[in-house]
Amino acid sequence: MPSYLFVILGFVVGFLVGLTGIGGGALMTPSLIFLGVEPLIAVGTDLLYAFITKIFGSFFHKRNGNVNFNIAFRLFLGSLPAIIFGTFLLEVINREVLNKYVTLILALVLIISSIISFYKGKSRNKKLNNNVFVLIGFLVGLIIQLTSVGAGVIVGFVLLNFTNLHPKEVVGTTIFYGVLIALLGCLSHATLGNVDYLLALYLIVGTIPGVYLGTCLNSKVPKEILRKIIIISILIIGIVMVVRVFGSI
Repeated sequence: MPSYLFVILGFVVGFLVGLTGIGGGALMTPSLIFLGVEPLIAVGTDLLYAFITKIFGSFFHKRNGNVNFNIAFRLFLGSLPAIIFGTFLLEVINREVLNKYVTLILALVLIISSIISFYKGKSRNKKLNNNVFVLIGFLVGLIIQLTSVGAGVIVGFVLLNFTNLHPKEVVGTTIFYGVLIALLGCLSHATLGNVDYLLALYLIVGTIPGVYLGTCLNSKVPKEILRKIIIISILIIGIVMVVRVFGSI
């Protein structure tokens, strides 16, 4: 497979991550598998790619004042024990069955809620207690550990619909949280030898300008339009998740 295809793929996914904060995990891994990469290598390489991509994305968004560190760290605080607990569950529960049905339920929730949010619009004056973010982080961490769903789509959905954060802050905070989660996953897969570092390099070469352009566009897009872009992105990923579940049956 020509290396330039992986550079282009890195650019496209990096652009989407920089613009919306979501799409990395849901788009990169299946794209790599489609291009002939072994599934386990695709997952491990994607996590390294996501870690680097979101470091740059976090830097660019922090420079624009779009990262709420308090919320991101509370989410991560809740995710840590969830990942450990999820690892234990995977030892006693059939992962393939769990992955299929939990992913399907979550995908349907994302699709239905996104459609409602798109037409209804976002109601204001939503303010969650800080401790609630720890609980949300736990639930998100558990879902990430038990399924193939990425952190960005879930956290982006929660922050967009249940907080007063500006859509730009939703993107920046989601990306920063994703850095912390991707680091854990990347280290785990690296120790198992599931990372193709040369492939990751090709992807990263494309992602740096991609995530930069996405972040620049993020700062220029009007608030309501950006909100709808994020909702549509979540809707599309939800549909992709459903197709993947039924495609594996």
